[in-house]
Amino acid sequence: MEYSVHELAITGENPPAKYIYTDSINPSQDPSIPLPLLEIPVIDFNRITTPSVGTGAELERLRSALSSYGCVMVTNHGVESSLMDRVRLVFKQFLALPMEQRLKCQKEADGFEGFGSDMILTKDVAAAVRHFSCRLRLTTWPEDKRQMKYWPEQPHDFREVLDEYSSKLLVLHDATLRAMARSLSLDDDSTFLNAVREGGSISARFNFYPPCPTPDRALGLKPHSDGTVITYLLQDGEVEGLQVLKDEQWFRVPNVPDALVLHVGDHLEIMSNGEFKSPVHRVVLNPERQRMSVVIASFPEEGRQIEPLEGLVSGERPRLYRQVKYSIVDQVGYYWSGTRVTDDARI
Repeated sequence: MEYSVHELAITGENPPAKYIYTDSINPSQDPSIPLPLLEIPVIDFNRITTPSVGTGAELERLRSALSSYGCVMVTNHGVESSLMDRVRLVFKQFLALPMEQRLKCQKEADGFEGFGSDMILTKDVAAAVRHFSCRLRLTTWPEDKRQMKYWPEQPHDFREVLDEYSSKLLVLHDATLRAMARSLSLDDDSTFLNAVREGGSISARFNFYPPCPTPDRALGLKPHSDGTVITYLLQDGEVEGLQVLKDEQWFRVPNVPDALVLHVGDHLEIMSNGEFKSPVHRVVLNPERQRMSVVIASFPEEGRQIEPLEGLVSGERPRLYRQVKYSIVDQVGYYWSGTRVTDDARI
């Protein structure tokens, strides 16, 4: 049933076997000892976009962080905390609607947009362990690609709030990719941005992770890297859940008030010739509390050839990746098989 995870959360029943891992998700970790907190770098977005004495140093901090961590906390990003709260609220209100209202936004079995569970693309679907989560995915840019039949009409201000938030994130997204290019001293700071602006797209993904009585045996999202250009994450604000793999160790990502988490995507890693790293991450569950998050992610045009930029390949820095063609179906396949396009593309 498409809404089984959400309905299970309402009834409080234990997850069925298809959501349960045979072994603990942390086989070598004492469950009584919490994982360490990631000392994730914090970047002042205003400093990397407003020319000043400290701009160069902040750009170098951005480059260094994305090279070693693949993710940063972004502050002073221009999105009001009140708007972020409204985004969380309208999704919470959507989840509280009667089933017949939510069914109006139900995704199709072989589709990507709408509310429900993620499509599973693997040779052995029956053996695949499902996420104990559900999501609402909506294309936000370009506007003529929006499929409004999936955009909730209730709560009454859902569309207005998402439109305002996605517009703010579009500005942030474009400025971020320009800053990334400048941090690598590229002559044209629109080089990364063109991979999205030339036929690509941006989507919002609202994630719901219900309480789970067996959080050591189920996951909200399995370990993966993002098959995106970049990803911006609005966290729950109260409940932790995001974890990042660094140096073969899982770390908890803290909730920083009013900050957004920026992740490098696999396709930006390839375009940067490995200067930026796409981090492996997962979402764990809480035994008592639900968690929500909102992702804004950008993607290349379907069929676009992705390869390292010429300005980032030299005798000192040889080409690390072959050319690959972007395909959303391939990206879903990588996710469910536990592989990465960056591994396939590695020379």
